Amino acid sequence: MIRRPLIAANWKMNLGRLEDGLALIRAVRPHLSHLPNLEVVLCPPFTVLAALSEVLRPSPIGIGAQNLHWESSGARTGEVSAEMLAPLCQYVILGHSERRATGSTQETDEAIRVKVLAALGAGLHPIVCVGENLKERERGETDEVVGRQIAAVFTGLPGHRAVRCIVAYEPVWAIGSGRAATPADANRVMGFSIRLRMEELFGTDASEAIRVLYGGSVTAANIADFMVMPDIDGALVGGASLDAAGFVELARNANV
Repeated sequence: MIRRPLIAANWKMNLGRLEDGLALIRAVRPHLSHLPNLEVVLCPPFTVLAALSEVLRPSPIGIGAQNLHWESSGARTGEVSAEMLAPLCQYVILGHSERRATGSTQETDEAIRVKVLAALGAGLHPIVCVGENLKERERGETDEVVGRQIAAVFTGLPGHRAVRCIVAYEPVWAIGSGRAATPADANRVMGFSIRLRMEELFGTDASEAIRVLYGGSVTAANIADFMVMPDIDGALVGGASLDAAGFVELARNANV
């Protein structure tokens, strides 16, 4: 099965002023709108999501949010629901390690599972982040940790809904550190701990349809090495997505 590669740009808590977000979009849009073998999604802060959604609406560049709450409405000060996001974007990042690291009850595996259900119910495509920290890696627990996270979030989900999800393998020790996993090691984890586990849950067809991204110190210089790996379908990019020229180069190098 052919899976269309995807590059998702996580702006994190950057470019949250409208003029800054618009400046980056103006710089990258002419170059990213004509990459036939690649889908590009930008995930800005909530403060500019609605405005940038309107700007990007006529283009093939997608837009995503960085989080949501699992409830549709209610006394949840400061939260944003899937129903609120659905008119504005197509994707939403869930379970990012920077949020999991807070220890909040809103970022447990169970919380991420119900967030995924809420996102799917609103017609969004969840980008579900999984990955081990440095101590877990050094103890040889990568496959156990990633497999447990996959099972906790996806067990019980019907296969036809699971294929609407994207999984992002982000080893915590690689995020923002400048130390990326090797392409071969990332591919092994993504094939064994993620895709094989998905096959156990949903069968071969669904497992082969689900896109799996790598994230963690991805750059224009190393993206092509990841993209040639059979189980890597793209990348969730952080800091490298904030520089227009660098991000355009990264996307072009991924458009293989």
